[in-house]
Amino acid sequence: MNPRYASAATSSISTWSTALVIGIPTDVLPNPWFGREICVRALDVIVLVALSAVTGALLATYAVAGAPAPGPRVRIGSGIIGWFAIGCPVCNKLVVTLLGVSGATSTFAPVQPVLGVAAVALATTALVIRVRAIRRGECPLPAGNHSSPTASGLRPDLRRGE
Repeated sequence: MNPRYASAATSSISTWSTALVIGIPTDVLPNPWFGREICVRALDVIVLVALSAVTGALLATYAVAGAPAPGPRVRIGSGIIGWFAIGCPVCNKLVVTLLGVSGATSTFAPVQPVLGVAAVALATTALVIRVRAIRRGECPLPAGNHSSPTASGLRPDLRRGE
């Protein structure tokens, strides 16, 4: 399969999977299985879209480089923070257990935007580090990609430190 198509397919599947895995249980994406006591805020949707897009791009770099997918820590780190950031504070059993209902709305809800920014920043940092590693040649490209200068999906001057 052409690396560009593999990268695009991986990015698309990863983006939609992230959006569904985080968006359905938090009810940011309306569904019949989960509900929320507090309405979805605009920031919840923005964080979900941004986190999904960056995660899709990050996982696409593994298709470009022909490397195995990242370990569980890399895959779910920003996702867990993002889930806490966009979830209903009153519906989150862990938060309610630790802070109570009034603490969830008065203490945890105001912190959620910061968690959202942190989740997107963590995923973006991982993407930047990964792209830099590919450009430096620390993540070797599969042998079949060397015949075409743009087969890897990167500009020729950016591949392998050229």
